[in-house]
Amino acid sequence: MTIRVLLADDQTLIRAGFRVLVDRAPDLEVVGEATNGREAVELAAATRADVILMDIRMPELDGIEATRLITEDEDLAGVRVLILTTFELDENVLRALRAGASGFLSKSVEPADLQEAIRVVAGGEALLSPKATRGLIARFLDEPTPGPLPSPVRLDGLTERERETMALVAAGLSNDEIGERLYVSPLTAKTHVNRAMMKLGARDRAQLVVFAYQSGLGPGRRPSRPVTATGTAPRRRTRL
Repeated sequence: MTIRVLLADDQTLIRAGFRVLVDRAPDLEVVGEATNGREAVELAAATRADVILMDIRMPELDGIEATRLITEDEDLAGVRVLILTTFELDENVLRALRAGASGFLSKSVEPADLQEAIRVVAGGEALLSPKATRGLIARFLDEPTPGPLPSPVRLDGLTERERETMALVAAGLSNDEIGERLYVSPLTAKTHVNRAMMKLGARDRAQLVVFAYQSGLGPGRRPSRPVTATGTAPRRRTRL
């Protein structure tokens, strides 16, 4: 299947460059271009793009708010947002991840890496730049008011193996690497990942990583607040 891509950037030259790089791949197709966040939201609904390459700083409505509106729309549940940024550790990326972005990409990315990044995000298989993304997630989770947890399901609904797999996903491991660590096939590892995502209501692997950090399964993090049936976390209860 061809992956449908929407470009959202207020700079014409940037959009033109990305269009050339995307359309060069036989399995990728640009289906629209937005010059601001409001247009991005409208075109996301009109084109039903699989992946949106979203700039952060745009007029009328910035990319972060546009991302929030898109990811909160149930009719656009299959749309993935990939944030474009000049600086990989831009503080705004923290807000973008919280708004529901599936990952982020430097504007200086190599052509082949851009194409592969779109495929990765479209499949929900992995985060881009895992090390930097984990750092960003950890930083925004350490803020005083991290907000509601993204999943309505308790962690005790997961099997022990699913928890192990979830922790390894948060460590940035691929399915192949998880399989090696757990002595199972990559397909079995992928099955465990998918089951954890399904049980926790995670839209993609990015949300699964966020959930892992919030529940204390992230690398170097101690278990914190458990998840309730409503997806909110009480302040004091027995740790997981």
